[in-house]
Amino acid sequence: MRRLTSVFLGLAMFLVCAAVLGQGNPRGQTSFVAGRADMVSIEYGRPSLHGKTVQDRLAELPAGGFWRLGADKSTTLSTAVALVFGGVTVPKGEYSLWGKKGSDGSWTLVFNKQHGQWGTQHDPAQDAYSVPLETQTVNSSTDMLNIDFSDKSGGGHKLTIEWGNMQLTTTFKTQ
Repeated sequence: MRRLTSVFLGLAMFLVCAAVLGQGNPRGQTSFVAGRADMVSIEYGRPSLHGKTVQDRLAELPAGGFWRLGADKSTTLSTAVALVFGGVTVPKGEYSLWGKKGSDGSWTLVFNKQHGQWGTQHDPAQDAYSVPLETQTVNSSTDMLNIDFSDKSGGGHKLTIEWGNMQLTTTFKTQ
């Protein structure tokens, strides 16, 4: 009986380690509470530049190509309220988030109906909403990808994606 228990404990430890090590990058999360108790959160993989530039890391991404906005498992937005980005309303629910790079260097934030898939498995047929991102080159450099929410003066919220010297932002309100 002890041998069987030891085998099961060993197997359980192996499976936990395999799951953790299978994700090559640490996971990050950002969130805020909208209204009284409605949570909005993003869970994502946090790749590092490892001495390269963000331009080098994203160089193989073709114009019009999709970036999973993180690493490993897809970046997932969970929202208990509708989010309004200018004229685009994203209903409450769960979505994977993707960045689409334009040929002119611009970026678009894409909300995909699938979530939880490996980050390279993007199905454009499941894209539900998209909003433009403001693109800036900043003087400071962030080695590890960072995604964050902040409050915007005058109401609303700001979503910021920073990696290397690239900063992508958009603003929105909750409904």
